[in-house]
Parts: sequence; C-alpha cells; structure tokens
Amino acid sequence: MSGVRKGLAKVEIALRWDPSPAGTPANDLDILAAVYGAADPHGEPVYLVHFGSRAPDGTITLNRDSQTGQGFGFDEVMTLELTRMSSELVRVVVGVVIQDADADADAGAGEGVKTFADIPGTGLRIREGYTDLAGTDFAAVAGATAATVAEFVRDASGSWSLEGAVRGFETGPEEFARIMGAVRS
Repeated sequence: MSGVRKGLAKVEIALRWDPSPAGTPANDLDILAAVYGAADPHGEPVYLVHFGSRAPDGTITLNRDSQTGQGFGFDEVMTLELTRMSSELVRVVVGVVIQDADADADAGAGEGVKTFADIPGTGLRIREGYTDLAGTDFAAVAGATAATVAEFVRDASGSWSLEGAVRGFETGPEEFARIMGAVRS
C-alpha cells in the first residue's frame, strides 16, 4: 500500500484470514484504531477502538468480529466516520494484531508465537463507498506479529487523507497498542 488519498469521509477497513487446521489453536486477528489529538499527535492515544469497544462519540465501530477466521469473505470490519470526529482529533492509526492464546506474545516473537506467515489467506481492504483505496496480504511483514496498515491525518482545512503503509511489529497486543502511533524512526 502506498499513496495519499484526500477528502475522505467514511471509510471501511475489512480484514480476512483462513481458519487454523482442525485440532490447532484458532487464528485470531484483531483490527484496532488509535486516535490522537492535536496536542500530541504521536504520543498517547486519546482512545483506542478494538474488539469489545467503540469510539466514545460513535465515529469508529467494529461492525464484525471473528476469533477464528471462519466464514465467507471478510471476518472483521471496522468503520471510521472521519468527518464526524471532533476537530481536536487529527490522526487515526489503524493496525492489525495477532492474538495468541498459546504464548506470551508480549514477550515478542518466539517459539509458539504466530506471525502473519503462519496464518494463511490474510488480506486487508480499505475502501470508501465502493472505491478500494488500499489493500495488503501482509506478505511484506510476514515475520511480524502486528502491523499498522493505515494512517488517516486531518489537515489544517479539516480534510482527512489516507497514508497507506504497512509497517510490521514483533510485539504483543498491549505493547502494540501503546507504540503503534509513535514517530517512525
């Protein structure tokens, strides 16, 4: 994914993956969004949206959640209503993290920790209406346990743009949520 798309209003992030083989632990991927304020656009998020939560103002919702990847099409879908967000909110970073019940994923990638290479059929689509804006199959970050997949930024005029770039992390869900929006080195 690359490029910048401007003037976005309502965007859908859709994630798919194949279920794990019978008798093995479930493949569980989660979409999450970190929302940042104008005062600290690369610091601590104002709030996080993930499974079991939504934006306090209802502008970001997780419409569909899967813990196994079973089903047809996309398994998880998140909607971002960017133009309804408070003007104090200027940046939204969207990521995907692999939940791993068999290992302490917060300890980093190691034996027993799943990476994107271990999960077949992964795919992500970002679209506005019926227009696909970006997509990935996570091949570029195959050894990662989490990845940022999109960054939405509000400019001085109030217009939202998408800067799509997949960036892998070798960390667990809690650490990923803390560092996913930090300044890139």
